Amino acid sequence: MATLRFSVADDDAGLRLDRALAGRSEVGTRSLAERLLQERAVLVDGIVRPKSHRLAAGSVVEVELPAASEGLRPQPATVPVVYSDDYVLVVDKPAGLTVHPGAGARSGTLAGQLLTLGASGGRDPTRPGIVHRLDRDTSGLLVVARSDEVYSALQEGIRRREVERRYLALVKGRPRSRTGRIAAPIGRDRRDPTRRSLDTDEPRDAVTHFEVLETLTEHALLDVRLETGRTHQVRVHLAAIDLPVSGDPQYGVKDDLGLQRQFLHAHRLRFRHPSTDEAVDLESPLPADLSDALERAREAT
Repeated sequence: MATLRFSVADDDAGLRLDRALAGRSEVGTRSLAERLLQERAVLVDGIVRPKSHRLAAGSVVEVELPAASEGLRPQPATVPVVYSDDYVLVVDKPAGLTVHPGAGARSGTLAGQLLTLGASGGRDPTRPGIVHRLDRDTSGLLVVARSDEVYSALQEGIRRREVERRYLALVKGRPRSRTGRIAAPIGRDRRDPTRRSLDTDEPRDAVTHFEVLETLTEHALLDVRLETGRTHQVRVHLAAIDLPVSGDPQYGVKDDLGLQRQFLHAHRLRFRHPSTDEAVDLESPLPADLSDALERAREAT
Protein backbone atom coordinates (compact mmCIF):
# COMPACT_ATOMS: atom_id res chain seq x y z
CA MET A 1 0.00 0.00 0.00
CA ALA A 2 1.03 3.59 -0.68
CA THR A 3 -0.52 6.46 1.26
CA LEU A 4 -1.47 9.75 -0.37
CA ARG A 5 -1.98 12.63 2.07
CA PHE A 6 -2.86 16.22 1.14
CA SER A 7 -4.52 19.33 2.57
CA VAL A 8 -7.42 20.98 0.76
CA ALA A 9 -6.37 24.31 -0.71
CA ASP A 10 -8.57 27.41 -0.40
CA ASP A 11 -9.32 27.27 -4.13
CA ASP A 12 -10.65 23.72 -3.74
CA ALA A 13 -13.06 24.52 -0.88
CA GLY A 14 -16.55 23.29 -1.73
CA LEU A 15 -15.29 20.74 -4.28
CA ARG A 16 -16.85 17.29 -4.20
CA LEU A 17 -14.59 14.65 -2.72
CA ASP A 18 -14.73 12.35 -5.78
CA ARG A 19 -13.80 15.18 -8.13
CA ALA A 20 -10.96 16.30 -5.91
CA LEU A 21 -9.56 12.78 -5.88
CA ALA A 22 -9.87 12.35 -9.65
CA GLY A 23 -8.01 15.63 -10.11
CA ARG A 24 -4.95 14.39 -8.22
CA SER A 25 -2.19 13.08 -10.48
CA GLU A 26 -1.64 10.15 -8.09
CA VAL A 27 -5.23 8.99 -8.75
CA GLY A 28 -5.85 10.55 -12.13
CA THR A 29 -9.25 9.13 -13.10
CA ARG A 30 -12.85 9.23 -11.95
CA SER A 31 -13.07 5.45 -12.08
CA LEU A 32 -10.16 4.89 -9.67
CA ALA A 33 -11.43 7.66 -7.39
CA GLU A 34 -14.85 6.01 -7.17
CA ARG A 35 -13.36 2.58 -6.53
CA LEU A 36 -11.24 3.94 -3.68
CA LEU A 37 -14.31 5.60 -2.16
CA GLN A 38 -16.35 2.41 -2.48
CA GLU A 39 -13.58 0.48 -0.74
CA ARG A 40 -13.56 3.04 2.13
CA ALA A 41 -9.91 3.74 1.42
CA VAL A 42 -10.36 7.53 1.75
CA LEU A 43 -10.51 9.53 4.97
CA VAL A 44 -11.31 13.22 5.39
CA ASP A 45 -10.01 14.48 8.72
CA GLY A 46 -9.93 10.86 9.85
CA ILE A 47 -13.54 10.09 8.85
CA VAL A 48 -14.91 8.09 5.90
CA ARG A 49 -17.03 10.44 3.80
CA PRO A 50 -19.36 9.85 0.80
CA LYS A 51 -18.20 10.81 -2.66
CA SER A 52 -20.56 13.81 -2.69
CA HIS A 53 -18.97 15.28 0.46
CA ARG A 54 -18.01 18.95 -0.02
CA LEU A 55 -14.47 19.61 1.13
CA ALA A 56 -13.54 22.45 3.46
CA ALA A 57 -10.32 24.44 3.13
CA GLY A 58 -7.61 22.98 5.36
CA SER A 59 -9.18 19.52 5.63
CA VAL A 60 -6.71 16.66 5.43
CA VAL A 61 -7.44 13.86 2.97
CA GLU A 62 -5.71 10.50 3.29
CA VAL A 63 -5.92 7.85 0.58
CA GLU A 64 -4.64 4.29 0.66
CA LEU A 65 -3.59 3.52 -2.91
CA PRO A 66 -3.61 -0.23 -3.62
CA ALA A 67 -0.29 -1.64 -4.76
CA ALA A 68 -2.00 -3.17 -7.79
CA SER A 69 -2.89 0.28 -9.07
CA GLU A 70 0.82 1.06 -9.38
CA GLY A 71 1.00 -1.37 -12.30
CA LEU A 72 -1.27 0.73 -14.49
CA ARG A 73 -1.18 4.48 -14.82
CA PRO A 74 -3.51 6.75 -16.82
CA GLN A 75 -2.12 7.66 -20.22
CA PRO A 76 -3.15 10.31 -22.75
CA ALA A 77 -6.23 9.06 -24.59
CA THR A 78 -5.61 9.03 -28.34
CA VAL A 79 -7.87 6.11 -29.25
CA PRO A 80 -11.03 7.19 -31.17
CA VAL A 81 -14.20 7.03 -29.05
CA VAL A 82 -17.25 6.21 -31.19
CA TYR A 83 -19.81 6.00 -28.36
CA SER A 84 -19.81 7.26 -24.80
CA ASP A 85 -22.26 7.89 -21.96
CA ASP A 86 -22.27 7.50 -18.18
CA TYR A 87 -22.40 3.71 -18.42
CA VAL A 88 -20.35 2.45 -21.37
CA LEU A 89 -17.91 3.62 -23.98
CA VAL A 90 -16.95 2.06 -27.30
CA VAL A 91 -13.53 2.70 -28.78
CA ASP A 92 -12.12 1.99 -32.25
CA LYS A 93 -8.78 0.36 -31.46
CA PRO A 94 -6.02 0.81 -34.03
CA ALA A 95 -3.76 -2.07 -35.03
CA GLY A 96 -0.50 -2.33 -33.10
CA LEU A 97 -2.02 -1.38 -29.74
CA THR A 98 -2.12 -4.08 -27.05
CA VAL A 99 -5.36 -4.05 -25.06
CA HIS A 100 -3.99 -4.68 -21.56
CA PRO A 101 -0.64 -5.32 -19.81
CA GLY A 102 0.80 -8.79 -20.15
CA ALA A 103 4.09 -10.61 -20.40
CA GLY A 104 4.93 -8.89 -23.67
CA ALA A 105 3.61 -5.40 -22.88
CA ARG A 106 3.76 -3.75 -19.46
CA SER A 107 3.11 -0.18 -20.60
CA GLY A 108 1.72 1.74 -23.54
CA THR A 109 -1.44 -0.35 -23.64
CA LEU A 110 -5.06 0.59 -24.35
CA ALA A 111 -5.88 -0.03 -20.68
CA GLY A 112 -3.96 3.08 -19.59
CA GLN A 113 -5.95 5.19 -22.04
CA LEU A 114 -9.19 3.63 -20.82
CA LEU A 115 -8.38 4.75 -17.27
CA THR A 116 -8.16 8.31 -18.56
CA LEU A 117 -11.51 7.86 -20.32
CA GLY A 118 -13.20 6.73 -17.08
CA ALA A 119 -13.38 2.98 -17.64
CA SER A 120 -14.00 0.90 -14.53
CA GLY A 121 -15.20 -2.49 -13.42
CA GLY A 122 -13.90 -6.01 -12.96
CA ARG A 123 -11.55 -7.59 -10.45
CA ASP A 124 -8.31 -6.92 -12.33
CA PRO A 125 -7.17 -3.29 -11.94
CA THR A 126 -4.92 -3.65 -15.00
CA ARG A 127 -7.99 -4.34 -17.18
CA PRO A 128 -10.43 -1.56 -16.22
CA GLY A 129 -13.89 -2.23 -17.65
CA ILE A 130 -12.57 -4.59 -20.33
CA VAL A 131 -15.07 -7.39 -20.99
CA HIS A 132 -13.64 -8.65 -24.29
CA ARG A 133 -10.42 -8.05 -26.16
CA LEU A 134 -8.83 -7.78 -29.58
CA ASP A 135 -5.42 -9.09 -30.62
CA ARG A 136 -2.68 -6.46 -30.79
CA ASP A 137 -2.72 -6.37 -34.59
CA THR A 138 -6.49 -6.62 -34.97
CA SER A 139 -8.27 -3.27 -35.28
CA GLY A 140 -11.83 -2.29 -34.54
CA LEU A 141 -14.61 -1.83 -32.02
CA LEU A 142 -14.34 -2.66 -28.32
CA VAL A 143 -17.04 -2.01 -25.70
CA VAL A 144 -15.88 -1.05 -22.20
CA ALA A 145 -17.73 -0.63 -18.89
CA ARG A 146 -17.64 2.41 -16.60
CA SER A 147 -18.66 0.63 -13.38
CA ASP A 148 -18.74 -2.80 -11.75
CA GLU A 149 -22.49 -3.08 -12.33
CA VAL A 150 -22.17 -2.36 -16.05
CA TYR A 151 -19.14 -4.65 -16.30
CA SER A 152 -21.20 -7.53 -14.87
CA ALA A 153 -24.13 -6.77 -17.19
CA LEU A 154 -21.91 -6.73 -20.28
CA GLN A 155 -20.17 -9.92 -19.22
CA GLU A 156 -23.53 -11.60 -18.81
CA GLY A 157 -24.58 -10.35 -22.25
CA ILE A 158 -21.49 -11.93 -23.77
CA ARG A 159 -22.09 -15.16 -21.85
CA ARG A 160 -25.67 -15.26 -23.17
CA ARG A 161 -24.34 -14.46 -26.66
CA GLU A 162 -26.37 -11.26 -26.80
CA VAL A 163 -23.39 -9.08 -27.74
CA GLU A 164 -22.84 -9.38 -31.48
CA ARG A 165 -19.23 -9.01 -32.64
CA ARG A 166 -18.55 -9.06 -36.37
CA TYR A 167 -15.26 -8.95 -38.23
CA LEU A 168 -14.17 -8.37 -41.81
CA ALA A 169 -11.55 -10.93 -42.79
CA LEU A 170 -9.73 -11.28 -46.09
CA VAL A 171 -8.65 -14.90 -46.58
CA LYS A 172 -6.46 -16.69 -49.12
CA GLY A 173 -8.45 -19.32 -50.96
CA ARG A 174 -11.94 -20.05 -52.26
CA PRO A 175 -14.67 -20.88 -49.71
CA ARG A 176 -16.62 -24.04 -50.50
CA SER A 177 -19.92 -22.45 -49.39
CA ARG A 178 -21.44 -18.98 -49.13
CA THR A 179 -22.01 -19.36 -45.39
CA GLY A 180 -20.59 -21.62 -42.76
CA ARG A 181 -20.40 -22.53 -39.08
CA ILE A 182 -17.13 -23.69 -37.56
CA ALA A 183 -17.54 -25.53 -34.25
CA ALA A 184 -14.16 -26.77 -33.04
CA PRO A 185 -12.70 -26.52 -29.51
CA ILE A 186 -9.56 -24.39 -29.15
CA GLY A 187 -6.81 -24.34 -26.55
CA ARG A 188 -3.05 -23.94 -26.14
CA ASP A 189 -1.18 -25.93 -28.74
CA ARG A 190 0.39 -29.13 -27.41
CA ARG A 191 3.82 -28.26 -28.81
CA ASP A 192 3.88 -24.44 -28.85
CA PRO A 193 2.27 -22.65 -25.85
CA THR A 194 2.32 -19.30 -27.69
CA ARG A 195 -0.15 -20.64 -30.25
CA ARG A 196 -3.79 -21.64 -30.01
CA SER A 197 -4.81 -24.80 -31.77
CA LEU A 198 -7.39 -27.54 -32.27
CA ASP A 199 -4.57 -29.91 -31.25
CA THR A 200 -4.68 -29.17 -27.53
CA ASP A 201 -4.84 -30.80 -24.11
CA GLU A 202 -7.13 -28.07 -22.76
CA PRO A 203 -9.96 -27.67 -25.33
CA ARG A 204 -12.61 -24.99 -24.83
CA ASP A 205 -15.75 -24.78 -26.93
CA ALA A 206 -15.44 -22.32 -29.80
CA VAL A 207 -17.98 -21.45 -32.52
CA THR A 208 -17.47 -19.09 -35.46
CA HIS A 209 -19.95 -18.16 -38.23
CA PHE A 210 -18.99 -16.67 -41.59
CA GLU A 211 -20.61 -15.32 -44.73
CA VAL A 212 -18.84 -14.63 -48.03
CA LEU A 213 -19.19 -10.97 -49.03
CA GLU A 214 -16.94 -11.00 -52.09
CA THR A 215 -15.11 -13.70 -54.04
CA LEU A 216 -11.90 -12.73 -55.84
CA THR A 217 -9.39 -14.68 -57.91
CA GLU A 218 -7.16 -15.79 -55.03
CA HIS A 219 -8.99 -14.31 -52.05
CA ALA A 220 -12.37 -13.92 -50.43
CA LEU A 221 -13.76 -11.22 -48.17
CA LEU A 222 -15.72 -12.68 -45.26
CA ASP A 223 -18.09 -11.28 -42.65
CA VAL A 224 -17.29 -13.29 -39.52
CA ARG A 225 -19.45 -13.46 -36.40
CA LEU A 226 -18.23 -14.75 -33.07
CA GLU A 227 -20.48 -16.98 -31.02
CA THR A 228 -17.72 -17.52 -28.47
CA GLY A 229 -14.62 -15.43 -27.89
CA ARG A 230 -11.53 -17.59 -27.49
CA THR A 231 -8.02 -16.22 -27.97
CA HIS A 232 -7.11 -16.11 -31.71
CA GLN A 233 -10.42 -17.83 -32.47
CA VAL A 234 -11.13 -16.33 -35.91
CA ARG A 235 -7.59 -16.86 -37.16
CA VAL A 236 -7.36 -20.46 -35.90
CA HIS A 237 -10.81 -21.48 -37.14
CA LEU A 238 -10.37 -20.02 -40.63
CA ALA A 239 -6.96 -21.64 -41.00
CA ALA A 240 -8.52 -24.95 -39.96
CA ILE A 241 -10.86 -24.88 -42.99
CA ASP A 242 -8.05 -23.91 -45.39
CA LEU A 243 -8.96 -20.22 -45.47
CA PRO A 244 -5.93 -18.61 -43.76
CA VAL A 245 -6.18 -14.90 -43.02
CA SER A 246 -4.13 -12.70 -45.34
CA GLY A 247 -1.12 -11.06 -43.69
CA ASP A 248 -1.33 -13.22 -40.56
CA PRO A 249 2.25 -14.24 -39.68
CA GLN A 250 1.21 -16.86 -37.12
CA TYR A 251 -1.69 -18.80 -38.61
CA GLY A 252 -2.19 -17.35 -42.07
CA VAL A 253 -0.23 -15.98 -45.03
CA LYS A 254 2.55 -13.65 -43.91
CA ASP A 255 3.17 -10.52 -46.04
CA ASP A 256 0.31 -11.40 -48.39
CA LEU A 257 -0.69 -8.39 -50.54
CA GLY A 258 2.02 -6.35 -48.82
CA LEU A 259 0.20 -6.49 -45.47
CA GLN A 260 2.21 -5.87 -42.30
CA ARG A 261 -0.48 -7.46 -40.08
CA GLN A 262 -3.47 -9.76 -40.34
CA PHE A 263 -6.46 -8.57 -42.38
CA LEU A 264 -8.92 -8.70 -39.50
CA HIS A 265 -11.09 -5.77 -38.46
CA ALA A 266 -13.88 -5.73 -35.84
CA HIS A 267 -16.23 -3.68 -37.99
CA ARG A 268 -19.58 -4.08 -36.23
CA LEU A 269 -20.74 -4.23 -32.63
CA ARG A 270 -24.33 -4.63 -31.43
CA PHE A 271 -25.57 -4.94 -27.84
CA ARG A 272 -28.42 -3.99 -25.53
CA HIS A 273 -27.57 -0.95 -23.45
CA PRO A 274 -27.10 -2.17 -19.85
CA SER A 275 -29.10 0.74 -18.41
CA THR A 276 -31.76 1.65 -21.00
CA ASP A 277 -32.05 -1.76 -22.74
CA GLU A 278 -32.05 0.09 -26.06
CA ALA A 279 -30.17 -1.43 -29.00
CA VAL A 280 -26.72 0.02 -29.68
CA ASP A 281 -25.49 -0.75 -33.19
CA LEU A 282 -22.11 0.63 -34.27
CA GLU A 283 -19.88 0.20 -37.30
CA SER A 284 -16.26 1.01 -38.12
CA PRO A 285 -14.88 1.47 -41.66
CA LEU A 286 -11.87 -0.48 -42.87
CA PRO A 287 -8.56 1.18 -41.93
CA ALA A 288 -6.48 2.46 -44.82
CA ASP A 289 -3.92 -0.39 -44.80
CA LEU A 290 -6.66 -3.02 -45.09
CA SER A 291 -8.64 -1.04 -47.63
CA ASP A 292 -5.53 -0.70 -49.82
CA ALA A 293 -4.82 -4.44 -49.58
CA LEU A 294 -8.38 -5.24 -50.57
CA GLU A 295 -8.04 -3.05 -53.64
CA ARG A 296 -4.84 -4.88 -54.59
CA ALA A 297 -6.67 -8.19 -54.29
CA ARG A 298 -9.47 -6.86 -56.50
CA GLU A 299 -7.03 -5.61 -59.13
CA ALA A 300 -5.58 -9.12 -59.41
CA THR A 301 -8.99 -10.46 -60.42
